[in-house]
Amino acid sequence: MLRLQTFGELRLTDEAGNAVGYPAKALLTMAYLFTCKGHALTRQEVAAFLWSDAEPDQAGLNLRKLISRIRQIDDSEAAPLKITAVSIELQARLLSIDVEIFDEAMPPMDRLRASSDLLQRDFAGNVRSASKAIDSWIAREQRGHRVKLRQMLLEAAPSAQGTDDYRTVSGAALQLLEQEPSDEPLRAILRGLPGVAGPDVLAPSDRQTRNYAVPAEVRNANRPEPEPRPASSLPRLVLLPPTSQGSVVGLSLASALIEDVTIELCALRNISIVAPHTAEQIRRDSDKAAVIARHSISYLLDTRLSGEGLYAQLVYFPTDEIIWATRFPMTAATLPTQRRLIAEHLSSSVADELARNEQARLSLEANPQCYHAYLVGASLMGKLTLPHIRRARAAFKEALKYNHDFSPAFTGLARTYTSEWLVTAQGNEELLGLAEQNALKAIERDDGFASGYRELGVTKLYLGDVDESVAALCHAEELSPHFADVIYSHADTLVHASRPKEALTKILKAISLNPLSPDSYLWCAAGASYFLEQYDDAIAYVEAMKDKAPAHRIAAASCAMIGDRRRAQFYRQRAETLNPVFDVEKWLSVVPFKEQWQKDLYREGLLKAGF
Repeated sequence: MLRLQTFGELRLTDEAGNAVGYPAKALLTMAYLFTCKGHALTRQEVAAFLWSDAEPDQAGLNLRKLISRIRQIDDSEAAPLKITAVSIELQARLLSIDVEIFDEAMPPMDRLRASSDLLQRDFAGNVRSASKAIDSWIAREQRGHRVKLRQMLLEAAPSAQGTDDYRTVSGAALQLLEQEPSDEPLRAILRGLPGVAGPDVLAPSDRQTRNYAVPAEVRNANRPEPEPRPASSLPRLVLLPPTSQGSVVGLSLASALIEDVTIELCALRNISIVAPHTAEQIRRDSDKAAVIARHSISYLLDTRLSGEGLYAQLVYFPTDEIIWATRFPMTAATLPTQRRLIAEHLSSSVADELARNEQARLSLEANPQCYHAYLVGASLMGKLTLPHIRRARAAFKEALKYNHDFSPAFTGLARTYTSEWLVTAQGNEELLGLAEQNALKAIERDDGFASGYRELGVTKLYLGDVDESVAALCHAEELSPHFADVIYSHADTLVHASRPKEALTKILKAISLNPLSPDSYLWCAAGASYFLEQYDDAIAYVEAMKDKAPAHRIAAASCAMIGDRRRAQFYRQRAETLNPVFDVEKWLSVVPFKEQWQKDLYREGLLKAGF
């Protein structure tokens, strides 16, 4: 018997598990017919479904081509599709379909477990948006699957016994609450699970006695699934499972802790939680930022386990701001007793931070085009090259066309001007004037936004006002003490304020908060190391940069100071290729160093390198 897989990748296999090479549209037709009454439709109906956006004549032609391909593969009486001159029928008796698991006769908990596992994968997951009819059908089926899963959960929950059953119940509830956070009966089931959230973490209306018994109103609730709320109605939070550095003991316990926190947060009313399965997929994805944006996630809790314990940080994704961070001990001796305390502390802290940041989130979601353009600009600023900087500037300006008061776009513009000033190394004061104007506009529109003060501090530094720069960046760090980019900028200013030792301490803190650091962090660390006369360390930081171009001069000077003339020449030549008109004295006249010894030390290195 053939088997049709509809969850995850649409796929038809034979009894040995080998793929049967039907066209994708044929597999889609089989899945669609299975959901239709009688498993049959007219040719015109099938054509209208597969190509609803095309003219009827073109849709009919497309269907005839598809039928020809199907018949070339299998035109026997045992073919899964029976095609006549007027209709197409799925011969359901000749194949099994994974979706049948929803209606199989088995114990309630087993059926819940199997169905929940199936729904971990998206229905028709490999079908890209092809027509309105297909998209509507997939969405309708997904809603129907959730209705069935919800009913199974209500039926199975009262009989749950032991850890495996509790995990099955909580996992299914989390899957459903991800789409419908206001489903009170499901929240009641979660609250009833052993060990879930103490009353101090919950809203007043949630404070009730916890015994694992499903309330009567839950057991008797046969209501259909509520209509999904708009995506903007609640912020979405994903708790990423922890990663470890090396062979650290306790990763499974740390993962269990994060699952506990996920369940606790589902008891709150002001957050939509991404289910653990999706969180795990995001953690594994090589392009996490794209996945997070695609799922409209506003916040992520990132966790890492090391010998020092579990490090957790709450990140506001739109601006990449770390708004909360701490480290917890995870030793075998302390973990069993602290686990609940840690989870409750995380839950309440996360909830508080979300409440504080809601106004900014709502402003973003009210202007999706503005936000999209801003993200494009922010992504381009990852590389300090003129083409990237100028493309980013255009994107930030586009964002402001959609929302004239969007503070992050002004900070982005300010950064493009200071970055261009740095990269061109020509001392263009007009660029710094534009940077300052945009930083002040950002602060004017949101004086609680750390990034505005950060950009003002950076601009003041390059304008030569080191004391005002330090003051602005101190204020930015007070507003957001775990914002790695702010700490980096503060460190960079301290380098120029002739305080390289403090600067190195601070940039290492920024790197610890943002371990996969941007090149700019490493560039700053190289500068601090150079002025501490730790030249080998400076070279090592430059070598760790993905794009070493901005740091060629500091690398050349560092190599020259340790007598490595060959490497000094190599870096000098690279720097001269990028900027053939670079002049040491002109550059030193515009680079703001508070004390003369720094200029002297930098001049010595550059001249020794041959500039």
